[in-house]
Amino acid sequence: MAPTPTLVVSDLDGTLVTSAERVSPRACAVINRLVAAGVTFIPASGRPARWMLPVIEQLGLRPMCVCANGAVVWDSAADRIVYAAELPPDVLGQVTTEIMAATGPALAERGMEPVTFAVERAGRSAFDRASELFAVQPEYPHAWETEEHAVEPLASLCAKPAVKLLVRHEGMDSADLFDLVNPVVDPQVAHVTWSFSGGLLEINVPGVSKLSGVAHALGGGDVPALDPAEVVAFGDMPNDVAMLRWAGVGVAMGNAVDEVAAIADVRTSSNDDDGVAEVLEQWF
Repeated sequence: MAPTPTLVVSDLDGTLVTSAERVSPRACAVINRLVAAGVTFIPASGRPARWMLPVIEQLGLRPMCVCANGAVVWDSAADRIVYAAELPPDVLGQVTTEIMAATGPALAERGMEPVTFAVERAGRSAFDRASELFAVQPEYPHAWETEEHAVEPLASLCAKPAVKLLVRHEGMDSADLFDLVNPVVDPQVAHVTWSFSGGLLEINVPGVSKLSGVAHALGGGDVPALDPAEVVAFGDMPNDVAMLRWAGVGVAMGNAVDEVAAIADVRTSSNDDDGVAEVLEQWF
């Protein structure tokens, strides 16, 4: 058994959160036990701050939260965005243009419509107006039902800095869309990943990952100033890979994609079978 961790980091969707959008009583109990024992707990998600709140309210905690795949750190106790890595307008314009030029003909050959785009902006608080933070093209097909968004032409989407650019095609699997888009995006300009299988890619500033977000949540730098042997991290999707590789114990959920399972130190049960609690109960 590994040493008792001093830091536990967990993805939310597909990991700590069940398919019913709940954190189980068992998981809540063990996380509260570890926090009471002086261990730092950091939720790390692709979600924006406003979507973190329903989860941490179930836990009854107010931790530092890593949001938008590491592009945003939200101090939930103070309700304040304390860090944001933003794609500038010129980069948003360049990347969307390159993606449309490269994918348009390939999709047309398959008889498919072009990709569409949306942006997530940082704001200052989890209670900022969602319509000021999340904007989509008029033809953008939402992955989740929402009325909390603005509708803007592509030029307007790219006119303001954004912490995340979303690329959407509901007719494709995200892994296949990634294979089409990733080769045309210079990794020195922007970083492409995904965390939802239904045709949605997430693009951040280069070097941004949940690992870099954890580092900023702990006080700054690109890698946490902490011995990885003291860390347990949980995840299920490609946007979790960096933090799982770094952690002394990187845990893949039973429902994790193959890429994540291949690099993990431990495989646990699924998010619907209390996989996070199953591991943490070894110590707490």
